[in-house]
Amino acid sequence: MRLSPWPQSLFGRLLAASVAAVLLAHTAGLFLIAQERERFVLQGSVREWARRIAETTLVLQPLAPAERAAAVARLSAAPEPLHMPHMPAGAPGHPGGARERGFVHLPLLSDFERTLKDQVRSALGPAYAVEVSATPEPAPPAIAVPVPFFEAHELAAHQGSARRYDVSVRPADGEALLFRVTRMPEGAPLPRHLFANLALLVLILVIVLYVAARNITRPLSELARAAHSVGRDARPAQLEERGARELREAARAFNTMQDRLRRYLDSRTRVLAAMSHDLKTPLTRLRLQVETLDNPPMQERIGRELDEMEAMVREALSLFRGSEDGEPPVPVDLNALLGKVREEFTGMGQQVTVAGRTVQPLTAKPQALKRCLTNLVANAAKFGARADIVVEDGPVIAIRVRDRGPGIPAQELERVFEPFYRLESSRNRDSGGTGLGLSIARDIAQAHGGSLTLSNPPGGGLEAALLLPRQR
Repeated sequence: MRLSPWPQSLFGRLLAASVAAVLLAHTAGLFLIAQERERFVLQGSVREWARRIAETTLVLQPLAPAERAAAVARLSAAPEPLHMPHMPAGAPGHPGGARERGFVHLPLLSDFERTLKDQVRSALGPAYAVEVSATPEPAPPAIAVPVPFFEAHELAAHQGSARRYDVSVRPADGEALLFRVTRMPEGAPLPRHLFANLALLVLILVIVLYVAARNITRPLSELARAAHSVGRDARPAQLEERGARELREAARAFNTMQDRLRRYLDSRTRVLAAMSHDLKTPLTRLRLQVETLDNPPMQERIGRELDEMEAMVREALSLFRGSEDGEPPVPVDLNALLGKVREEFTGMGQQVTVAGRTVQPLTAKPQALKRCLTNLVANAAKFGARADIVVEDGPVIAIRVRDRGPGIPAQELERVFEPFYRLESSRNRDSGGTGLGLSIARDIAQAHGGSLTLSNPPGGGLEAALLLPRQR
């Protein structure tokens, strides 16, 4: 059996699709939030860098060349903001400290160099030539510009992977000033509590979706079980009309269909019962008149005809009555039932054997089940010389009735279950029968939630396989 990763039930598919949609929506939302946050931090950082570079440049511009060179040397000699020595391991600001774990970074790329260049040029004006490039190795002396929006422990945690850029600002009549900015390499930091909040939201949505999907699929499951019970239970229970409007309408339509079908079957059964009762009177008169005949051969021949007519009426009524016999299901000992059937046939001189046993009783209608087994054994004994019954216990009990007759052509294995259909065209009951025994047996098997099939075994003969599930 091939396993599919996609659920096969409607409930599973609804829940899986809903959860997948929620996860995709939250993933997309998280990406958009991170992107917007990164854009905000980047733009704010660029504006702050541009402001500080412009202020520093405007402050240094009026100085004399010697004073400017000395000021630039002092500013360039200051340590960069990322260099934070003497921080003990495990401290809140240390790369392995607890506070750094409160942030999760997403790798988002932006056109950083062009944006920074435009901001600095906008802050200084067209009189200054601005160039932005990645810091080469070894890095030349430059004025370090502090990193805004990031705390010291964040800067220390990423001092080995941060990206550095050199900003060259050249006045129209002066020497170029070199500034150095540091960009965090992984975009804007996202607090971990945001992920916890999103996980809690997803959990709540999954619970709500589970309840909603169950409310949708439970009435459908009940409808499927009720549909399976049609033709098996004599009086199936009415479906409860609940759920959404479409589900209530479906349950109402199914209940209406059940009522119409039950009324039709009741009327048909009453008509046939009345016909059977009405036919008994003329048949009884005919039998009495036959007894007055002085011709014994004629008496015997007409008596057989009357017996056949009575049997046909009785079996036809049994067929059309179906599961409407009113017999309640009870635990049935199949071993005792099969033993009783065997005794009845062996008492009539037939050869019937039983092999195999069941461990536990089966909940069934005993009289109906006995009628089914009797029909199968009678067919095997009549057309196959003997009946060998094999019982296989399990979740589905298999009762196989085998004979040693000529079998049935493959194209006729299903047609013989049709009412009044006989392989032999003879009207003689001893040879052809009425053609109702197998139809009645299959109806009883289906009323018990099982099945009845015929097959031709390789060794010859015919096998009737009656399968009865323990749990209907």
